[in-house]
Amino acid sequence: MVDEAWRLALVPALGAAVTLPLVPPVGVVLLALALGILWFHRDPDRSPPDAEGIVVAPADGTVSVVREEGNRIRVGVFMNVTDVHVNRAPIAGEVREVRHRPGANRPAFDKESDRNEQVVIDFGEYELLIIAGWFARRIHPAVEPGDVVDRGERVGHVSFGSRADVVLPADVDEADLLVREGDTVRAGETIIAEGA
Repeated sequence: MVDEAWRLALVPALGAAVTLPLVPPVGVVLLALALGILWFHRDPDRSPPDAEGIVVAPADGTVSVVREEGNRIRVGVFMNVTDVHVNRAPIAGEVREVRHRPGANRPAFDKESDRNEQVVIDFGEYELLIIAGWFARRIHPAVEPGDVVDRGERVGHVSFGSRADVVLPADVDEADLLVREGDTVRAGETIIAEGA
């Protein structure tokens, strides 16, 4: 369970405790909201594949973007409200920089969402971009510059719907991709590319 979940669920849980005896329907709705927040922020363990030169998905969800950007390939994963929203390192590496970029709040599956608020975790040879959606306004990186992470390790989470994109290392080309738009992936487990 992501730590922030308890804080977010506290208000509706307290409201449910007060209203359940007095106004049961309102109390039930507030209790359901508190439980929904806890469920949404679940953080299951994952077992990354033990193989060399692979890239795993940074998020649970549906591949919504596969495109070339200069000499690099970008793969984006749209996280629906029912997906786990914990983000994981696609490749082992050392964090060089974590930068926040303010922006719009368009739906994360929209083509214009590249301009949304985002946090970029720069690993030097590749970047992980956590992009807020229209409702998601809370991106929480769990790493800092200098941190060394293993492939599949947790690097952050985002609350309530968003996208996670990985700009792959320059030596990964289109022939190395193992996913395409529309594929369903699991963070830290689904191999999205080889050759890294």
